[in-house]
Formats: sequence, C-alpha cells, structure tokens
Amino acid sequence: MNRSDKLWRSLEQAADDPAFLEHATQEFPGLAAALAEPLGRRQVLRLMAASIVLSGLAGCDSKYGGNLIPAVTIPPNIIPGLPNFYATAHVLDGYASGVVVKHTMGRPVKVDGNPEHPASLGAIDVYAQAQLLDFYDPDRAAEISRRGNPADRANLDAALSEQRAGLGLRRGATLRILTGSVTSPTLIAQIEAVQRQYPEAQWTQWDPISRDAARQASQIAYGRPLDVIAHLDRADVLLAIDGDLLSSAPGRQRYARDFASRRNPSRTSSMSRVYAIEPTPTLIGSVADHRFIAGTAELRRILMAIGAGVLQDTPPVSAPTWVGPLVADLKAAHGRVLVHVGGAQPAELHALAHAINEALGARGATYDLIEPAFPQAALQADAMKALIADMHAGQVSHLLIIDSNPLYASPSSWGFAEALERVPFSVALARHADETARSTTWFVPQAHDWETWSDARAYDGTVTVLQPQALPLYGGLSAHTMLGLYLTAPPVSTEQSVRQTWAARSSGDSANGWSDALARGFVPGTASAPSDARLRSEGTAPSTTSTAASGEGLTLLLRVDPNLWDGRFANNPWLQELPRPLTKVVWDNPLLIAPALAARMQLTNGDCVRLAIDQVSVVTPVWIMPGQAPDCITALLGSGRRAAGTVGDGVGIDFYPFAGHKGPVVLHKEKDRVELASTVHHNLLMQTPPEILRHGTLAQFLADPHFAANEHNEPHLYRTVPPGPAAWAMSIDLNACIGCNACIVACQAENNISVVGKAEVLREREMHWLRIDRYFEGEPDAPESFFQPVLCMHCEEAPCENVCPVGATVHDSEGLNVMVYNRCVGTRFCSNNCPYKVRRFNFHGYAKEQHRPVESWNPDVTVRARGVMEKCSYCIQRVAEARIVADRASRPVGEVRTACQNACPTQAFTFGNLADPQSEVAQRKRSPLDFAMLEKQNTKPRTTYEALVRNPNPAIKADPT
Repeated sequence: MNRSDKLWRSLEQAADDPAFLEHATQEFPGLAAALAEPLGRRQVLRLMAASIVLSGLAGCDSKYGGNLIPAVTIPPNIIPGLPNFYATAHVLDGYASGVVVKHTMGRPVKVDGNPEHPASLGAIDVYAQAQLLDFYDPDRAAEISRRGNPADRANLDAALSEQRAGLGLRRGATLRILTGSVTSPTLIAQIEAVQRQYPEAQWTQWDPISRDAARQASQIAYGRPLDVIAHLDRADVLLAIDGDLLSSAPGRQRYARDFASRRNPSRTSSMSRVYAIEPTPTLIGSVADHRFIAGTAELRRILMAIGAGVLQDTPPVSAPTWVGPLVADLKAAHGRVLVHVGGAQPAELHALAHAINEALGARGATYDLIEPAFPQAALQADAMKALIADMHAGQVSHLLIIDSNPLYASPSSWGFAEALERVPFSVALARHADETARSTTWFVPQAHDWETWSDARAYDGTVTVLQPQALPLYGGLSAHTMLGLYLTAPPVSTEQSVRQTWAARSSGDSANGWSDALARGFVPGTASAPSDARLRSEGTAPSTTSTAASGEGLTLLLRVDPNLWDGRFANNPWLQELPRPLTKVVWDNPLLIAPALAARMQLTNGDCVRLAIDQVSVVTPVWIMPGQAPDCITALLGSGRRAAGTVGDGVGIDFYPFAGHKGPVVLHKEKDRVELASTVHHNLLMQTPPEILRHGTLAQFLADPHFAANEHNEPHLYRTVPPGPAAWAMSIDLNACIGCNACIVACQAENNISVVGKAEVLREREMHWLRIDRYFEGEPDAPESFFQPVLCMHCEEAPCENVCPVGATVHDSEGLNVMVYNRCVGTRFCSNNCPYKVRRFNFHGYAKEQHRPVESWNPDVTVRARGVMEKCSYCIQRVAEARIVADRASRPVGEVRTACQNACPTQAFTFGNLADPQSEVAQRKRSPLDFAMLEKQNTKPRTTYEALVRNPNPAIKADPT
C-alpha cells in the first residue's frame, strides 16, 4: 500500500534524532522545560495543586468580566434563544465571497459561507471567518484625529468644506484618491461623480498583492485586460506553475470545491491528474500527483520547453526528462486541460500560458475569459509610482486614502513616506490608526463592513450585496460616506446609494428584486459573460532569449502570508495562532530555506541570518522547508507591523522593504537564535504509517479498490452499542483535504476556543480541538506530502472514559463521547490515555485573557475555565438543536452539519446519523477506501477516513528534480 515505511512531520523525526525521540515519547512534553523556569515552576505547581484542591469549582468559574446590556425594546424578528441569519459578503482585494452571519439576540456570533453564492457554495476561508474578531476588535479606532490630536466630525466637515472650494477652483488638478482594488459598482459610481465634479482629479487603485502580471499578459495576448475564470471540475489534467488556485486566487473556495470533485476515484468516473512546478511549496503542490521543484530561472526554461512542445511540436531540449511525458499528457487531454501560472511570474510566461491553453482547446471548456471586475487602465504598480512621483513633485495638494496602508506595504524604494510629507492635506480612512494613518493630516475611523451598506463583485462578476449586521460599535464612516463629503450634492444614506445603483440597472419590480438580492446575498444573473476576444499571435510565441535571472546565487521570493494575507489581519489573534499549513509556525514568519542550503550554512530552525539586498538588510530566523528549491528563499509578507494593534505589533519580521530590489541576495549566519513556536512536533503519533495514514495510487485502486481497508477485525467479547435513536459519526476524505485550515478556525469560532499566545504554544498547550497533521514521505529535499485532519474520534470503546476518576468524560445514548465540564478535576488521565492526542487542558484561565468582548462568544457553548479538559464534541450544541426541532415536529432527527463540515471548501468532512443507511455519512463509510486510524487499538472510532489516492503519470519516474 505505502511506497515507504516511514512518514515524518519534522526533519528531526525524519533523522531519528535521539533528543527529539526522547522528547516526543514523554508523557507530558514541555513540562520539564516549564518547571526549569523559576516563575514557570511556581505557576505549574500552583495549577497542579489547584486542579486537585479546587476540584469542580474550577469548572464552575465563569467570571470573565464585561456586562451585557439588554435592549429595552426587543428588535423585530428576534425570538430569545433562537438565532437569526443574514446574508452579506466578505471582500478581499476587491473580490466578494458570499457569507451568512449568525446572530443571537442581535449580536453577530458566527460566520459561514453562503450556499447559494457562486463564489463560495457554502464554503468559507479563514479570513472571512476571522471577520468576527475584526468586528469586535477593541483596538479599532473610535475617534477622528488631526495630526495625532483628537478632533470631531464638525472639525473634519469644516476642513473639507474649505478644501472643496480650493479644489473646485483648480478643477481638482491636485486631488488624488488612493484605494485598493474596487469592484463595488456603487463606490465606482461615487468616485466617478467626484471626478465629474473635479474633472482633473485622479484615482489610483493599488494592492500590495499585485495581479499586474496577469493583467499585462492578457493585454499582450488579447489586446485588453481580461480575467480568467477556471473550471477545475472539467479539467482532466491541471498544470500549476508557481501558482495556487486553491489558496490565494480570487474564487479560491469555488476552485477548491471543483478541484476536489475530481480527486476521489470511488466517487468520480475519471480522476484528474495534477502537476505542479514550483520553487517553494504551495497547497496545490502539496496535493499534486507530481510536484517538480524548480528555481525561478529553471522554471522559465521549463515552461518555454513545454510551450515549444505544445505550440511547435518540438521535442524538449536541455529540459528535465519528465517534460516530454508531461507534454504528451497535456496533448492527450486536448480540450480537458488547464495550464495556470501564478501571479509572481512575469507577464511573458502568463501570455505563453494563454497560447498553450488556446492550442490545447481549453478555452470555453476548462476556463473562460471575462472583462475585469474592476476598472483600471494602467497597471497598479505603474499607477502607484506615478502617484508618488506627483507627490514628490508637489503636484498633489490633497490626498484621500481609503482602506490602504502604503506606508507599511509599499516598497521602500518607491519613497511613499517621503512623498507623503510633501502633501499639505491628506486624509486616511482606516479601521485602525495604522502606519499610514499616523502620518496623514487627518485620520478618520472606518466603519466595518458589518456596519454599513455596500456592494462588490465576485471573481466571476456576480454582484454581491453587503448589508449591515449591527449598528457601529466604534462610530466611523464608510467609504461611501467619506466620498459623499467631497460632493456638493445633498448627502444620501449608503443604503439609498446602493439601492439607486441597482434600481438604475434592474428591469421589472425593483423593490422585489432588492428584497430577493438581500435574501440571497447576491443579484442573480449578474455574472460576466465570456469574452469573445481573439488571441493575438504576436507576443505569445515562446522566446529563445531569456530575460530571467542567470540562475547564479539566491533568489528571494516574496509571498502572501497564508494567515495574515498582506498584513491587514495581523491584529487578529485567531489568525496569528493558526498553524501555517506547511510549516505549522505560529506567531512568527521565519525565512524559509531549503534543506541543502541549511546544511551548507550549518543552520537549524530558529537560527538567525542577516538577509541583505542592495542597502536593505534585516536579521531574521530561518525555518528549513522540505521541498524548497535550493537556490530560493521565501519570505512571507504581512508581519513586522508597527501600528497594527496590541496583538499584531512587533510580531514577526517586515519583509516589505525588500520588494522592488533586484540586487544580489546576501545571506550571512548570525550568532543570535529565536525560539520559534511551531506545532509540527506536537501531539505526535509514533505508530507505523499504515496505522496513521493510508495512501496509494490509482493503479492500485483499480486493481484492488479495498487496498487501504483495515486488514482484519479483532475479535471482541462484547461491544457496547449505544441505544440511540441516532448514531452520530464522521467520515473524512483525505483526497479532498488541501490543508487550508478553514475547519480549524470554524471550530474555534463555533466552540469558543481560546487563544493562548506564543509562550504557551512553545509549551505545547495550544487549545485547538481540531488539527491538520502534515506528513512527509521520502527525502527532505523533495518529499511527497500529505494532510490529515485529526479531531476526537468519539471511540465506541473510548480509553479516556475508563481512566477518568470522576466520570467527566462519558458516552451518551447516541454514541458521542462528551465532557461534563463541572465534574472535571484536571487529572489529565484522559489525555494521557488518548492514543490520538486530541484532548486539550486549560492550564490557565485562558478565556479571561482573550482579546475580545464577551458579546462575541457563542452563547450556545460553555466557556471553559482553568483546570478543565476539553475536546471536540461533534458540535453537540448543533446536534441538540436539531434534536429539539425534530421532537417538536414528531419526526426523527434530520441533517446536522458541524462547523468544520460547513466551512470546508472541498467537502472533506461528512457528518451524520450512521443509523440511517441512506445518510451521506453511511454511504461514505461504505466506500472501499474507508479505514480507521490506529485500528489495532480496537477503540472502534466513529470517525474514519477515506484513504488518499494519487494519480501519477506512469511514464514519469518518481524523480521531482
């Protein structure tokens, strides 16, 4: 079944390091280190004593501070104890994804995907879920300021009134508006109205995470900017070239769903094949059937060879041996293939990919071209440089910055900070007093998206309506209101502005259409139609001359952080403590280096190096990344904030100053060392690989569909069968899991799971109920990788129940392994006896220290106190709610969806009633790929897995170089 007998999660485990193995086999890892610290020793001993002396009192402690003030008059449509749901959207870099916000007594408490929205299909990413903490963030700005001194709205109105007069006399020649990417039709209309009032005013759109290369490539290939809409469910062969459609592209939730629909051979008639060529690991590379490692210079040569093979039928010359079979596979899948190039690659390679896709008949089948969702003729980088040049030249007297932070995120070589000092009057509209807002003349707090009306387009052009979820918590103005202050026309409300936008575009009954759009969360039929643009022959043919780097020395890759994006989420504690999908690092962003480079420089994880390019340098810790190209180092952007808030300030390293620098990369080892917090070695399972994770090839599956099934069933004298009436169970499809972490944040939000901070994570005390173990197989330079979600297995023969002295962990009548919190005395016997390592203990009163008000907790779930054990409950509160509904209707309990199941973009989780043979979970457990983790433990887990199947090309040997 397995191609090797060893899975490993860290380089120390791969090398069988004796010190690591001794640590991993300790009953309580990290306890000795904690006891070695004088203060830590006292704290640990005090907690150990408290768990015995206080007994159940710790479980009853619920004094978390803060007061709830009930409404004098209950708002309409609110029934105490029952939730309300409202559709809206999460907007990131201009693109909208549909979400549904759950309210309890008028308070938002949870975010899920909108099942009807075409960009999400009910899925949700980590950023949209973390909106909850962003909304309640106590660090959000609450007052207007002028040059750092408090001001009020009257002062701002007076200042803008004076400015309007001067701008009108100059026709707005010195007025500039700077925003991120904007797809909102209403906001675009307002900016156009400002430009009509001030005809010579200029609007610049700029985001730190640029898609300029893709826009420029479509300009080369088709003569105008166009967006690509992929249909991964139609692709038999997918080639990803340093790009990740599953984690960073607009529409990634929809792409992940379509991708997963072709990956389980027991449920699809034709399994897709995925190739990835990349210099640094990505999610799509981690789940690909073939992952080839190539530095930036080599990657360009490889794509040129692929282009020559497809477009000119030329055999590959001076290319790796696998290029020929790959090209043959692309040609054989004519009309069912897609080649995708990532945004970090130059426009020339994007244009070549367009030509390859057209030649392979992919357009109209596996992808479409549509008009861009946001209007901007110039490339964002060029437009931003032009704005800064005008500022330096004194041609800008008034600058309005809306929800953008260029002082932090723009390349230092552009000189935005110096240029801003030359602007006499500047206004920043932002949620926090960030780096840019602290340097402008005026700072205006921005309303959260849940506090105002707006609209935006999805990745496919579908118009999505944003409706307010609550009154403003901290005041603030919306972007629509802010722009209205620049117009002489009478002000209108943001709701009126949005309604007027769509009344002018709708046909028929606009009132009913508006109500329908609010209920659905989007406007049906507004997706962009496919473009009829024709491919131009010039500029798309492969070039024989290379403009890429020579391949000598190191290349610095600047990449978006999978948790913090471009830095805007740096003050979100959920995302700071969320393990990165590939490194499992939290609360930091070390420089990623290849094992070969680490060996050459004698570096280990946490060692510090000085990174220098031209005149820019920084000292940073390193992390050894298996599968990294040896001539490339990767820096994640978004950390090192100086004005993010109490959570994000000073966390990690700011790598933005290196953007735009093209000089040689210099790396020098320093004497310093940083202790990095990573969960990669936490909760290790030391059993043999087939007991943990099972995988094979499509050929193995076709020869024997049950190749991964449990080898035999151990005989037993008796088996406890809960009386029912339901039997709750879960199935997890390893073919669908892409390691995106959406399930972890969903579980944390739903179940009031605390953030503990870096120091506690270093002691292996993180509280996540659900984790995604990332395994490697093979040599560290080019291993194969796997993801496996692990949560409480709800064993029918649960070893935790037998050792609890007070009956705090017990089985209910429907087979759930439940926790009785007020019985728990904190012996931790249950955790020690759990073979899956899924229980979490409150060493401190973590809930009291959360960076959130009490109003943000889910009232349906008990908030645990110090000295209490906790774990996955299969979202028992949702089960109870479904049971109550069923009892009222005098029918059997129906469908229940757990938080992780709702969030998962690939539908890897299936939960339901195993007693119903027609339920989806029962059907999945009848899959020939079904297996139980640690089956020989004979715990009879209710959670099982579907084994992972890869579809490698038999013509390509297992050689990723």
